[in-house]
Amino acid sequence: MRKIVLLLHTSLDGFAAGAAGEMDWIKVDEAMFDFVHELTENADTALYGRVTYQMMDAYWPNAADKPKATKHDREHSAWYNKVEKVVVSETLQPSAEKKLQVIAGDLEGNIQKLRSQPGKDILLIGSPSIVRELMELNLIDDYWLFVNPMILGSGISIFATDMARLPLELVEMKRYDNGVAALQFKAVR
Repeated sequence: MRKIVLLLHTSLDGFAAGAAGEMDWIKVDEAMFDFVHELTENADTALYGRVTYQMMDAYWPNAADKPKATKHDREHSAWYNKVEKVVVSETLQPSAEKKLQVIAGDLEGNIQKLRSQPGKDILLIGSPSIVRELMELNLIDDYWLFVNPMILGSGISIFATDMARLPLELVEMKRYDNGVAALQFKAVR
């Protein structure tokens, strides 16, 4: 069975974005990009919610072609263009050209079907509303939370307010020079 691996930046108080969707408080650096590249090399599918997918698709397909493209831009753009993208949406349409599948309706059944297909890991990137749903269904196997040294006070939470307990096991911690702590948890089932 393929693993679903979450990659998500969060504030110390559990928000993935500010109240207006702003993410200008998120810190990144080359060491983090190198680590994310390692994770993407072990994945052949990206899983997104519609909003995150549209944001990613507006940038990554051509990011490597920009005159000042960084190493990360080139690597992530290449990965983005070769992998299957699966988006949870009631409005988007699939596209063979974009390697885009769309999941609508039975989220649990569709995710279990995706996990049962042969392949590498499935990276769930951002997408806090989908993260909350998959947490409630206990379908995320590994959590990589990039905890930024910021308390937002309000915003788009990664946790549902009425969520049942979800036991996790801390597996690894990484500290970056920019103050971000990357925490890896595994689901305890």
